[in-house]
Amino acid sequence: MRKLLLVFILLGIVCNVQAQSWEVGASVGGAGYMGDLNPNHPLKMSGGTAGLMVKRNFNQYLSASLHYSVASIAGADSTSSNSQTINRNLSFKTPLSEISLVGELNFLKYIPSVTDNRFTPYVFAGAGLTTFKPQTVYNGVTLDLAPFKTEGQAAQYGNKAISAIYGAGIKYNVSDSWNIIADIGYRNAFTDYLDDVSGVYAPISSFNNDPTSLAFALADRGFTPGNPGSQRGDFRPHDSYLFINLTLSFTFITAKCYY
Repeated sequence: MRKLLLVFILLGIVCNVQAQSWEVGASVGGAGYMGDLNPNHPLKMSGGTAGLMVKRNFNQYLSASLHYSVASIAGADSTSSNSQTINRNLSFKTPLSEISLVGELNFLKYIPSVTDNRFTPYVFAGAGLTTFKPQTVYNGVTLDLAPFKTEGQAAQYGNKAISAIYGAGIKYNVSDSWNIIADIGYRNAFTDYLDDVSGVYAPISSFNNDPTSLAFALADRGFTPGNPGSQRGDFRPHDSYLFINLTLSFTFITAKCYY
């Protein structure tokens, strides 16, 4: 009898460990941005996002996932309610491509079709590598902004940045191995050039003393020109962006055990 009881206990432990292993999913949602062209509205959406993920579930509470996402974010001074910002008259749009590694912590025991809990809130944190390419429309033509060095940079800034990721969401087991996941995640990018705006207006000498150059025109598009050395950006060191995603995922159950 004791041996039989021990077998059942060991089987329960094995099932508990193995019941959830790998998970795959696809997501769609909205993307937003906070930076020099949107310093005050953290939930403002300006584009969309889509992605794929592969997740390793270690137990009922902990998992790690690898994500690949594409998105688009934008900003325009013309949409502001601040007259000084409207006068600056800058705008941008950039595609984003992100690969990230994220750790997740469930608040409740959660294994699809196994645990009694069919849903759980969760939090996540991780890091990502993002590529970006800010562009603007000038006289009806879409232009890449980085090559123009609009703030008089000595060298063109790079198009890649590491980002710190954090957020929260809810998982719900729809049926058997299928799950719906809703989450919001912020990305603090270690660059201030997602929007091509960072510091101050550059002197005309940074543009070969040519006030008719395209670079100079893109650097200062204000209805009232900015003075060299005066504030162009918000002086915050980094831009950030966020994804609000809805994900459909499938969990591969290697051992189906019931409590």
